[in-house]
Amino acid sequence: MATWNEFPHDSAAFDLKGAALKKNWKHLHAGDCEPWPEDEALQEAWRCFHRGDFAEAVARGDAIGIAGHAVANKATGIYATYLEDKEGRQIDCFKAAISRAEAAIKALPDDPNAHYFLAFNLGRYSQSISVVKALKQGVGGKIHNSLSRTLELQPRHAEAHTALGMYHAEIIDKVGKLIGSMTYGASESEAIEHFETALELTPHSPIAHIEYANGLYLLYGDSRLDEVTDLYVKASEMKPGDAMEKLDVESALAELE
Repeated sequence: MATWNEFPHDSAAFDLKGAALKKNWKHLHAGDCEPWPEDEALQEAWRCFHRGDFAEAVARGDAIGIAGHAVANKATGIYATYLEDKEGRQIDCFKAAISRAEAAIKALPDDPNAHYFLAFNLGRYSQSISVVKALKQGVGGKIHNSLSRTLELQPRHAEAHTALGMYHAEIIDKVGKLIGSMTYGASESEAIEHFETALELTPHSPIAHIEYANGLYLLYGDSRLDEVTDLYVKASEMKPGDAMEKLDVESALAELE
C-alpha cells in the first residue's frame, strides 16, 4: 500500500480504547448497521477507522481476511473521498475497494454491507470519473442493484437509503427526468423518500443531512437553496463522534464558506 495522507485533525477524542468502542458502537454504526464484532482483531481495526488511521484500518482488515471487508472498504472509501488529493490514486483506492467488495459478496452473499460497500465505492468511483461516463460503463445498474439488495437484507440501513437517494438525484441531474426514468428508473419522489428515511433513521448523522442537501440541489437548484443551506448548517453544527463524522462536518462548513 502506498503511503496515505494522515487524518488532518486532532483524533484524541476519537481514540476509543477498551470498552469505549462497544459503548459508542450503536451510535457510530447507526448508519451502516454493522453488527458488533466479537473478534478482537476486528475491534482493533474499527478503532483505527474511528480515530482516522485509515491506512492501518485497511491493513488490519485485510489481514483478518473476508471478515474484515467492511472496515477495509469503509476506510478506503472515506479516505479516498476526503483525504486523497491525487486523482489517479483516488481512483485506485475505489477500484481496490470494489474488488474487495465483490469478493465479499461471493463469500458472504447475505451480508448487507458486502453489497453496500460495493455500491458506496462504485458511486464514489463514478463521481471521480464523471457520472455520465460511469453510466455509459453500466455502473448505474450495479449501484442500484447493490443498494436494493442491501435494503432487502437490512431495511434500516440509513446510509444505503442516502446513497439510493443520491442515485436517483444524480441521474436526473445528468440526463433529465424523462430519460432518467425510462432508462435508469430514476425518480424524484423516490429520491426524496430515501433521503427522508435516512434522516428519520439517523437524525444526528452529518452525512445524512449533507447528502440530502446535495440531492435537493441536484434536483431543484437554487429554487430550494434555503432548505439546502439549512441542511448544511445543521450538519456543520453537529458534534462528530469519530474521524469520519469530523470530515463530514468539515465538508459542511466548507460548503457554507
